[in-house]
Amino acid sequence: MARAHDEPPASGASPGAASGGTVRRRAIVLAVLVAGLVVVASWGRFHGWLLSFLPTAEALIRERPVLGASVFVLFAAASAMLAFVSSAVIVPVGVYVWGKGISMMLLLLGWVLGGILAYAIGRYLGRPAVKMLSSNPMIEQYGDRLSGTAPFGLVLLFQGALPSEVPGYVLGLLRYHFWKYLAALSLTELPYSAATIYLGESFLQRRIGVLIGVGAIMVVFSGWALHLLHRRFQEYRRSDVYPGS
Repeated sequence: MARAHDEPPASGASPGAASGGTVRRRAIVLAVLVAGLVVVASWGRFHGWLLSFLPTAEALIRERPVLGASVFVLFAAASAMLAFVSSAVIVPVGVYVWGKGISMMLLLLGWVLGGILAYAIGRYLGRPAVKMLSSNPMIEQYGDRLSGTAPFGLVLLFQGALPSEVPGYVLGLLRYHFWKYLAALSLTELPYSAATIYLGESFLQRRIGVLIGVGAIMVVFSGWALHLLHRRFQEYRRSDVYPGS
């Protein structure tokens, strides 16, 4: 159950204030990543040198297609569970080998699988296992403020606004309804997977304007979801009722 509404979060900060800095850092990291892609894509010689490795990667994957697709999906799953793993490393390879459509399906599959595993770890292995895999303070803070009966709309915002490794652990710990969690996870990861694939394709094709535009859209989408999430929590505070209480 959610902690009583007159009791502060474990860190002494509200969820909005505590998570805002982390999500802003996420936006900054994304902006730096996009800027790096733009710089590399603009640097023709270095960009060409990086792309020279792709035919070798394609040959390896074509030789063992099931293994290649499995590694791609598992890496994507790890990126949805661990903050230090990024799908950006593998997306250009996937787009080069399989094209946009298949790469997007594999990426989405990996992210959803990672979310399910994070949920299962939280639900069945509990807090000690979660702490071993993630030290993100938002897991504790939101675990104190949400409950297993939180409204689906709030969970949808929660999933879309926060770093992908957070909601699965939190909602698993809270024993939130699995199928509702899976629906929220799939709905929010779909646009992110599409945008990530377009980033990878634009990088390969050196389409600088698209790189910048898609990156900006991703930052704005995250910020919009975060703003709505914070507003919902403010509404609950003003009404003296907390999500799922």
